[in-house]
Amino acid sequence: MANEGVRRKSANPLVNRFGQYRSEGIVTEVDMVTASLRRIRIHSKEFTERAYVPGQHVRVEIMDPLSLHGILRPGETLRTYTVRDHAPERAEFELWAHLYDGDGIGLTWARTVEVGSPVRLWGPQGRSEPYPEAPYHLFVGEETGACSFAPLLSALGPDARTFGVLESECPDDDVPIEGLGRVIRVHREGASAVDSDLLATAVADLDLPEEPGHAYVAGEARSGQRVRTHLVEERGWPREAVLVKAFWTPGKKGLHH
Repeated sequence: MANEGVRRKSANPLVNRFGQYRSEGIVTEVDMVTASLRRIRIHSKEFTERAYVPGQHVRVEIMDPLSLHGILRPGETLRTYTVRDHAPERAEFELWAHLYDGDGIGLTWARTVEVGSPVRLWGPQGRSEPYPEAPYHLFVGEETGACSFAPLLSALGPDARTFGVLESECPDDDVPIEGLGRVIRVHREGASAVDSDLLATAVADLDLPEEPGHAYVAGEARSGQRVRTHLVEERGWPREAVLVKAFWTPGKKGLHH
């Protein structure tokens, strides 16, 4: 165990190289935000003292990636969540986990973690550049993507012009988001979230300014690609003005949740 913030050297060079990104934490609060969204608050002075930019993520260690089993099965070690409500003055932050239908290791952790549970963290990681300037900002995503929008909106500030298209299974699963301007919500009502045309259709129907803005599209990979195709090919947006973050897609393990 480290003493006064100093870690002991390990015989494993991988631990020495990557251990600087590890932190220890403990869960302090757990509750439900919606019928399918769980809020998990974590205390970790070490994690929250590190440099952080809104939009970055934390990787929760389910299994040690530097163990033999972790090296052989890297897809069964870490799960990624957007850092929310980063509060270094309280040495706390929170993440929101979507409790989708399935049996993945991240899902099992999110369903079963309790107040008092220890947790090992990696990060913060991810984008560290300032959010781009644009005449307006468009946020598009289903439940997993919508969980990542709040920190970016906070960084933009209250005067930013924003639009949102948000998908969920039904109204009871709508992810609450403060600070987002005009919002259109669409519901799958039993349809698959994979390669869904709901978001792209809703974006196509959205009355946006003539000039391109900047779009942040997050969630299922193929659905996000549909939105990008619409904005670039039908609205004439520059491709670099549409940032698509693939948080999950069938057959891929360990993506962002």
